[in-house]
Amino acid sequence: MVRGMNHRFTGRPDYVRVVSTTEQVRAAVGEAVAAGKRVSVRSGGHGFEDFTTSGVEVLLDLSEMDRVGYDPVRRAFVIEAGATLGHVYRVLFKGWGVTVPAGECPEVGVGGHFTGGGFGNLSRSLGLVVDYMEAVEVVVVDRDGTARTIVASRDPEDPHHDLWWANTGGGGGNFGVVTRFWMRTPGTEELEPQRQLPRAPAQWRSGMAVWSWDGLSEDAFAALLGDFGAWFERNSAPGSPYEKVHGFLHASHRSGFGVTVGSMIDDSLPDAAKLMDAFFDEVSARVGVEPMFRTQQVKPWLYFSSYPGWGDPGGPDTRRIKIKAAYLRQGYSDRQIGAVHRHLSAEGSEAAQLILIGYGGQVNTVAPEATATAQRDSVIKAAYLSVWSAEEQDGPNMTALREMYREVYAETGGVPAPGGGSDGSYVNYADADLADPVWNTSGVPWHTLYYKDNYPRLQRIKERYDPRNEFRHGLSIELPG
Repeated sequence: MVRGMNHRFTGRPDYVRVVSTTEQVRAAVGEAVAAGKRVSVRSGGHGFEDFTTSGVEVLLDLSEMDRVGYDPVRRAFVIEAGATLGHVYRVLFKGWGVTVPAGECPEVGVGGHFTGGGFGNLSRSLGLVVDYMEAVEVVVVDRDGTARTIVASRDPEDPHHDLWWANTGGGGGNFGVVTRFWMRTPGTEELEPQRQLPRAPAQWRSGMAVWSWDGLSEDAFAALLGDFGAWFERNSAPGSPYEKVHGFLHASHRSGFGVTVGSMIDDSLPDAAKLMDAFFDEVSARVGVEPMFRTQQVKPWLYFSSYPGWGDPGGPDTRRIKIKAAYLRQGYSDRQIGAVHRHLSAEGSEAAQLILIGYGGQVNTVAPEATATAQRDSVIKAAYLSVWSAEEQDGPNMTALREMYREVYAETGGVPAPGGGSDGSYVNYADADLADPVWNTSGVPWHTLYYKDNYPRLQRIKERYDPRNEFRHGLSIELPG
């Protein structure tokens, strides 16, 4: 209970409080603050940095707050912050046939995922999960140390509207303890619950093509990465017939299995198989090498959410993890592709991996200031990660990954500074290196990489709802001044 998914970090709190109601959260926060103890919260435990371990004296475990249902008063689906994505998908689908466009890892808790602007396989066609957030319940601490519960809504006339806005991408652990979310398609006038969120696909078509490193030259690798990026540049405008196609590219180190391109689409859509075939054909047209295999299969919507650990990096015994991220407005340049190839071929980088995930589409129909998620014109989200098992490998593996990332973004100070082909980083793939001048020489502060021009507003909201800075971590929103 004192360690999350990333085994690099183990907490030593004075105690862990397992809570099951909002009132228990409020009481536990008030007790900790009165005792002068630093408090933190864990929903699913999938944070990549030590935000819920380092210096934390009281850890609130929300895992028992996992109820999902329909609230007829607010005309919205209510989801408690300790629920996992897999549980949410199952309850919404079995009860009403609906879903939300959130992540693919079924064991991720919604508390951090939602507040960080979570995305998933349906986001190109439906937008981000925060675009469906109607209201949020938060336990905050006033200036005098009193813990109280607030419900903040999308309604701009709501006196706590700013607190709702801050939780649409401001990241977890910044303003208070989120206990519940209410979700509804924005602007809908439908009265029936089964029409108040998007319909879930009944069947999910997925495809995969895999190339082994043995048969993949540097030129072939460059063609594959280049054409993958170019495809998403061409096909990520809102309303594009291909916005329904979700796609990704995963490249292991050369010592691993190879490079995988995958795709998913709602199989009930007209020409679903044709759209998927066109994606694979165009992305692989210049590779010049046939993949080891190329498959398509159709599975029920809930198939993948029934597998614990699906989508998680590593297995239960190999979960020492470092991750870095970037939003891309365009595919990699030739120089960047060369840097990726060098590092995935280098001795000492065996734990490194690259994942490119198609983005854009309906995500980019929302203005950057409408939610706290400011990146609204990217076409790819990139994740650079290393996964290993032995503690003695921490230093070498993290250094190798950091050097890869720094070289990819060498032209902008080692980070994906907003402007040009990049647009900052993703707060849910937290990376403390962005605040380290050794690894970020761009002159662009970490908070600009995450929040861009939305950061000053987040600071003002922080001052109003957490004036004592009770909720803080290594990359938390700072009080003004």
